[in-house]
Amino acid sequence: MKIIDGRSLASEIKSEIKHEVKKFINGGGKVPHLAAVLVGENPASQAYVRNKIKSCEKVGFESTLIRKSENISEDELLAIIDKLNNNDDVDGFIVQLPLPKHIDESKVTLSIDPKKDVDGFHPVNIGRMALGLPCYLPATPNGILTILERYNIKTSGKNIVVIGRSNIVGTPISILLSRNTKLGNGTVTLTHSRTADLVSEVQRADIIIAAIGIPEFISADMVKEGAVIIDVGINRVEDENAPKGYKLVGDVDFDEVAAKASYITPVPGGVGQMTVTSLLQNTLKAARKEVYG
Repeated sequence: MKIIDGRSLASEIKSEIKHEVKKFINGGGKVPHLAAVLVGENPASQAYVRNKIKSCEKVGFESTLIRKSENISEDELLAIIDKLNNNDDVDGFIVQLPLPKHIDESKVTLSIDPKKDVDGFHPVNIGRMALGLPCYLPATPNGILTILERYNIKTSGKNIVVIGRSNIVGTPISILLSRNTKLGNGTVTLTHSRTADLVSEVQRADIIIAAIGIPEFISADMVKEGAVIIDVGINRVEDENAPKGYKLVGDVDFDEVAAKASYITPVPGGVGQMTVTSLLQNTLKAARKEVYG
């Protein structure tokens, strides 16, 4: 069994991006500029955005953080997005989710210029992804592909079971892994809460992508010997012995499942580390105008 070290891999990729940024600037390119809009005081969102800003500094990007109260109106937020769409100095930007309930997340996503949608959530980028055209891949699915590539985990001809059908992870990764590409050609089954016999589906998987959002849902009896486990879940569970009163666990019971797996991502320290590097990669693509010209 080999534990996939997301922290080390993310650090390696950031070093590669930093080198590419220097080369791009020395060749006459502009400093890549990533902006982030943060609404409200959600602690997880704040931590995630802080990580993005720090990562920008490490690779030589310019970054802008726009913080707004959770009481901001939908029209005010859409006006901010419109300004970012029309700011030629900003190569890409993200609006951190979740948003307050009075704001329509779909309307916000649709209002972002696809050329600056470095989160890869806009329907134009999702459609281009599905057709195998150049696009900004959604950050977490792209992070999963990077892990599979860097650890030389073969996907062609493998039974791949994705657990969870969200638009952010489950649905896009199921498309990407089934395409006729180097990191595709898998036989992919997308499972979810309505799957009739979920345990049987998971038991036959060579590769399991767990993104269901239920703490330690995948147990050892659901996993065959030698399976590859990619755990996307990040769940807070109460733990009175932990300094903060809680601990972070994945959707996989790590202690049980690790003994049967050939490769497994830990939580924390696995897939989550790769999400920010994917965002940086998309922003560099935007600055270079690789996708939309």
